Amino acid sequence: MGQRDLKSVDECLTEAIVNIKNDRAVTHTLLTDLMVEIKRAGSLYDSHKELGQIAAKYVETLQRSNDQLVRITTLLQKKESKADITSFTSEDKDELFDLIQEGVKN
Repeated sequence: MGQRDLKSVDECLTEAIVNIKNDRAVTHTLLTDLMVEIKRAGSLYDSHKELGQIAAKYVETLQRSNDQLVRITTLLQKKESKADITSFTSEDKDELFDLIQEGVKN
């Protein structure tokens, strides 16, 4: 992984956080709509079973975004506790790069 200047990393972190928040908002809306549909279906087993599986996928998406936010927060805390970006370990830089790439793919 090549050297990155501080501004570039900050921009990437900001973009990743914005993307995570946007994804969470969309997922929350979809999950809310799905919950209404589940209530409307009532006790119909097949409908509840199918819709429940979809709801589980939405919850998994929210859990992944929580994990991404925790990882970003950890990296930011490390950054704040040290004077400059060169104090990130190679592993930290790789994790940050992977996290940003994961956000771009989603």
